[in-house]
Amino acid sequence: MKNIVVLVSGSGTNLQRIIDTIDNGEIQNAKVTLVVADRECYGLERAKNHKIENILIPRGKNFSSELANVIPTDTDLIVLAGFLSILKPEFCEKWNGKIINIHPALLPKFGGKGMWGHHVHHAVIEAREKESGATVHFVTSGIDEGEVILQKAFEITAEDTPETIAEKVHHIEYEIFPKAINKVLGNNS
Repeated sequence: MKNIVVLVSGSGTNLQRIIDTIDNGEIQNAKVTLVVADRECYGLERAKNHKIENILIPRGKNFSSELANVIPTDTDLIVLAGFLSILKPEFCEKWNGKIINIHPALLPKFGGKGMWGHHVHHAVIEAREKESGATVHFVTSGIDEGEVILQKAFEITAEDTPETIAEKVHHIEYEIFPKAINKVLGNNS
């Protein structure tokens, strides 16, 4: 059984998707052993509702070192699921190849500092992009610069708004996140 730690900052919909796809067998041979949040959020409630150990570590300059102290040594994968804090390079290097993130755009476009949530979707529209999507990638010390594991695109229509793009991206995240987790864990799917 592979042990997954999930880091959250928000409502935890991608955390819920991970829990559900473990329960239904889509993600194989894995369990979420810990959920860590960097702020009060509904993601912690989701963890409690599923009797998953959960910890709040408030954002701050010591966040990465405090996080390092609570991550179990037998962790196989750390998943950033709507997690907004930047991890220190030392933390990223220690867990190199074992930390993944989902990003609401087609990296390498629209990544980096400040590119999260609605900021990404506004930038995509302002750039008059013909498509957008979601990307699961390895986390490195460079923001959104890690190797792409899986991404999927959709066409942007003239009627799309940041809100409709966000909704379409969320559907793609739900589809590709479990597949990417299986891939990184070495599961066949």
